[in-house]
Amino acid sequence: MSNASNRSEGIAEELGGKIKKTIGAAIGNEQMEAEGKAKELKGEARQEAAKTAERGKGVVEEVVGAVKNRVGAALGNEQMQAEGKAKELKGEARQATNKPG
Repeated sequence: MSNASNRSEGIAEELGGKIKKTIGAAIGNEQMEAEGKAKELKGEARQEAAKTAERGKGVVEEVVGAVKNRVGAALGNEQMQAEGKAKELKGEARQATNKPG
């Protein structure tokens, strides 16, 4: 399953948990409220796991891009340098998009 899919499922699970928790609290059903809270937390955890995996991919992209950029510079290959810089920036953006929290 992709990280985007895991993240989407986590969002849905968190929302479903919040709804169940709210209904449980409104009708005075502590068990339903607790089950909703547990589902909410499980959804949040799934989202954070997906974000962590995406940040890891971003780190790899950034490092590979930086190396390619520098090799291109050393060889005087402007295209390689530009491709490396683009990959490096893509990795930085992926990390920024998937910050914890």
